[in-house]
Amino acid sequence: MTASPDADRSVPDGPEPSAGPARTAAEPPEPEPQLPVGVGPWPGGPAAWPDDPRYDPELLAHGDRRNVVDAYRYWTVDAIVADLDTRRHGFHVAIENWQHDMNIGSIVRSANAFLAAEVHIIGRRRWNRRGAMVTDRYQHVRHHEDVSAFKEWADAASVPIIAVDNVEGSAPLDHGEVPERCVFLFGQEGPGLSPEALAAASAVVEITQYGSTRSINASAAAAVVMYEWCRRWAR
Repeated sequence: MTASPDADRSVPDGPEPSAGPARTAAEPPEPEPQLPVGVGPWPGGPAAWPDDPRYDPELLAHGDRRNVVDAYRYWTVDAIVADLDTRRHGFHVAIENWQHDMNIGSIVRSANAFLAAEVHIIGRRRWNRRGAMVTDRYQHVRHHEDVSAFKEWADAASVPIIAVDNVEGSAPLDHGEVPERCVFLFGQEGPGLSPEALAAASAVVEITQYGSTRSINASAAAAVVMYEWCRRWAR
């Protein structure tokens, strides 16, 4: 994904970032979850290691139990990101962040799972990383100071803004048009999208529900919307 010259890439809880997946320079990197899955050291020892720059010597020596698909076992983070960048999908995800929403980390994790082009954080630069489960290392995250700056980016990139909220006039997601290139805009848990965000959108969609609750969790809604995009467009 090529950023515009004046774009501001975001690192949660850190100083001014450089381009690329979200990183935190001011504190030690959060360790990858060590799951009861994965692979041990490469069989045969160093003499049998593959001659391939994508592989991480530390992982080859000690095994790889990160939360990554098997195709990326033993690969460095940079190698994984580079490979993902060759096939990212055409949708972006944006989240308003005025109240330090706890859902943002989970949305970042889902964005990685569904191979979003980028995640956009609108408002506060700091966001809760816990729910991301370290997937922000593999996902491009961009920060915008406010809705106006976000809309300026979207207009310059020719990416239509599709707001997701169950407000009057919104169209059912399952029956509406979902462009191949777009950015889905989500609001805060509780208040939903701000009036400025709704005004910036070219369309507003909602997720059809069948029970008594008026709304579903913001991170769950984001996952549903991303899956619907992939159902229509992913190849």
